[in-house]
Amino acid sequence: MAKKNPAHMFRGKKKAYTRKEYIGGVPASRITQFDVGSPSDNFSVEVTLSAQEECLVRHNALESARVTANRYIQTHAGREGYHLKIRVYPHHVLRHNKIAQGAGADRVSMGMRKSFGKTVGTAARVKPGQKLITLRTSGEFLVQAKEALRKSSHKLPTPCRINVDQS
Repeated sequence: MAKKNPAHMFRGKKKAYTRKEYIGGVPASRITQFDVGSPSDNFSVEVTLSAQEECLVRHNALESARVTANRYIQTHAGREGYHLKIRVYPHHVLRHNKIAQGAGADRVSMGMRKSFGKTVGTAARVKPGQKLITLRTSGEFLVQAKEALRKSSHKLPTPCRINVDQS
């Protein structure tokens, strides 16, 4: 497995880099499904996980959060007892300028000259208060739905808030 780069490499007020038709070799997103469970049923409770700070959420972090929440709620509510939806899409392409290290690296590496970088992944740009994951279920599974989103919030790089809406 490839080593993940630290978040400070991609942090900051950089212009969005999303036009994949002009970019060669963008890695595929790890997110396999955005809707899990039973999307057509009418559920009485909607639990939402929203970000508290602005950040970039990598595609593999979103997939990890989805898998964690889905596995927890499915063991309690069953396959048809919930609907889980990922609300963001990783459009932003991340680049990394690899610098050679070791003996003779000063003759091989170009350093920061023309340091555009190679594409290494994608991320979703998230604003404060933006909804990341929505989980709909019946009232009897409210506690389990909140716990599922709490567990999945640990996979994300920003502090999150859980909001409950009952109808």
